[in-house]
Amino acid sequence: MDFYQTSNSIFTEIRRAVTPLVGTPEAGVTTGTGADGTPTKYIDKIAEDIAISHIKEENICHLLISEEAGKVEMGGDSGTIFLDPVDGTYNALMNIPFFAVSLAYVKNEKLVEGFVGNLSNGDVFSAKFGKGSFMNGVPIRVSDTKELQASAMSIYGKHFQYDRVVHLIRKIRRFRQFGASALELSYVGAGKIDGFVDLRRTLRATDAAAGILILEEAGGIVSDRDGNKLTLPDEVSIGNCLVGTNAHLHKKVIEYLR
Repeated sequence: MDFYQTSNSIFTEIRRAVTPLVGTPEAGVTTGTGADGTPTKYIDKIAEDIAISHIKEENICHLLISEEAGKVEMGGDSGTIFLDPVDGTYNALMNIPFFAVSLAYVKNEKLVEGFVGNLSNGDVFSAKFGKGSFMNGVPIRVSDTKELQASAMSIYGKHFQYDRVVHLIRKIRRFRQFGASALELSYVGAGKIDGFVDLRRTLRATDAAAGILILEEAGGIVSDRDGNKLTLPDEVSIGNCLVGTNAHLHKKVIEYLR
């Protein structure tokens, strides 16, 4: 099995198929309800069908868990792939150039490989456990920013975390929300931003698994809101909180969220 090669083929075909749809009314037509309980848009369905077809043909996993289709048994002997066919669907519908395809391979409950492809500009992020992370084939590392006052972070929260979120936002230098978690985690891994914080309790394994490995293999740290080991259930209807930063900032962010 070559997870990277298969993922790259999926990314290439999805990008070719969805690019003409981006920003069009057709892309946003609701085709059903996804396994996560949210409406499935036409652009999601097109992308997911392409990914499933490739995964079946290459026989690279036993189980596929996707944001739209849910759990699908495949022909492979072992392993699970977590798929988000379009991470950042709203951005794609509005022609905001920040959306991606995300795939992660898990075996024996261990995150082994991750792939995130930016569908808007072609950037490809990949990681393999113990082998580092790459952007367009070049090794990447998290930033070396040491102080919150100098940091730039993506931060998400809802009204019940208002105090925590505002407390952190007031401390950092720049606050951003790009709207595609797998891609944002990958850019943290590449040192483009210093952290990603999501307190909405809606982040699922399909959203984040690939980005988590890319960030960790680039030298970053990922945890839950309290700094503990992060557990993302394999049910797409169940979410969690996530904090991912470089190693210098992680404890400081956790402290400000308490």
